[in-house]
Amino acid sequence: MADAQHAVEQFLYRQAEFLDTKQWQAWIDLFTEDGVYWMPPEPSAKTWDGVPSIFAEDKRLMTVRMKRVLHPDAWSQRPLWETNHVVSNVIIEKDSQDEILARSRFHMMELRRDDVRHFAGAYHHQLKKIADGYRIKLQRVDMTNAQAAYEYVLQVWV
Repeated sequence: MADAQHAVEQFLYRQAEFLDTKQWQAWIDLFTEDGVYWMPPEPSAKTWDGVPSIFAEDKRLMTVRMKRVLHPDAWSQRPLWETNHVVSNVIIEKDSQDEILARSRFHMMELRRDDVRHFAGAYHHQLKKIADGYRIKLQRVDMTNAQAAYEYVLQVWV
């Protein structure tokens, strides 16, 4: 169990590093072909199917978001912002032959121009085991301050 704990922690830290260094394609590649990034509007949500979500994206939609943000004509995205993710309190809830269910806590600081915003909450990961590690089948982001009023919309992933 200690080996799995360490491996999952390293995977989650690498994922945060990809986001903070804007290696978004590498981050998207961490997902399975049918993987989903989901941020429900509240922790009691059970599905993204047919109900509003802050994010509910498969790899195709993640790629569209990445290309939109990086497009040279996306003047509202200049200068590109900075993020800093801290992931902690990683708990493995289930470790089976094919998958791992893990939960963790996060804090993300976003700097955009002179505005600093903070987001915090819990990640829930359904990780598929593969030969060289893991791929994300589901990343659920329960943001503690999801209902807060913000000046502008989140552009990248938390």
